[in-house]
Amino acid sequence: MDLASKVTLAILNWNGIHHLKQFFPSVVQNADGATILLIDNASTDGSVDWVKANFSQVQVLVHPENVGFTGGYNLGVQAVETEFAVLLNSDVELSDGWLQPLVEKMESDASMAACQPKIVSFANRNQFEYAGAAGGFIDQLGYPFCRGRIFDFCELDEGQYDHSIPVLWATGACMMVRTRLFNEFGGFEKRFFAHMEEIDLCWRWAHSGYSIWVEPKSVVYHLGGGTLAKTNPRKTFLNFRNGLALLFTNTLDSSIWWKLPVRLVLDGLAGIQFLMKGEAPNCWAISKAHVDFYQTVGYWRRKRMANKLKRTSLISPQLIRSKSLVFDYFILGKRRFSDL
Repeated sequence: MDLASKVTLAILNWNGIHHLKQFFPSVVQNADGATILLIDNASTDGSVDWVKANFSQVQVLVHPENVGFTGGYNLGVQAVETEFAVLLNSDVELSDGWLQPLVEKMESDASMAACQPKIVSFANRNQFEYAGAAGGFIDQLGYPFCRGRIFDFCELDEGQYDHSIPVLWATGACMMVRTRLFNEFGGFEKRFFAHMEEIDLCWRWAHSGYSIWVEPKSVVYHLGGGTLAKTNPRKTFLNFRNGLALLFTNTLDSSIWWKLPVRLVLDGLAGIQFLMKGEAPNCWAISKAHVDFYQTVGYWRRKRMANKLKRTSLISPQLIRSKSLVFDYFILGKRRFSDL
């Protein structure tokens, strides 16, 4: 199979020369002939020059400014000419033979919009990695979780999730998409900037009758936390603001009017927890996230109405959990996907 004309590996970079030096050789080595595209968000650390000097076969697209994860990929994928694009974080190590199972899976069903591999921790290779694990789902209040990861608890990979299944969302850490559909749906929501953008896009695809799958025959190793540390208030702000927008714009029935207030209360409890741990900046970040959501609610309302108009099918109840993940995790102590 001529993968150069079928698949593009699209790696977004912003001042990530340290990650490129560590992980880029595995990308080139395991590309299996696919086209490789580096999309750069106006880096100033010499990373683009380093790639050009060491990997002349790699295509390079440089944006004039940092337009975030969402803008970087939206503009980058518009330049992709192959049928499939793999959106690949710069801190991912690829394994031998990882690409072919994803291609075969996508080619098996034209209604499949995206597919992800099994995501294993780079640092601990017998454990699932936070960003995607073995496929993503969501609960009734918009909290995402995965086979192999619930909130901050990552399971050991013991082969328990080695079967391919449909999921609600695939991880942006390594996500094969049908290029045409990515562009037709406008790509990632630009206002998200980063975090949860792939969940939003997959949810929109699901509303329009497309499926998203995980194919565990393909395995990659993700470092994680490469751009913003887990405790960074900026990351907290994006996660909470985008979480509200995600729930509001994609819960398309009347239940949003009780779900949103409950979610706001739970966010407040999370803020109190940050304060008790001495992390006041993260508490403040949640407050700013709420203010930002309120100030832009008109924009999100228009997005919600647009999503309603585009909806062509109902999502399988197996993909959106009808019970509260917060209650099961924090009250009942359920940590494993198989316990839910």
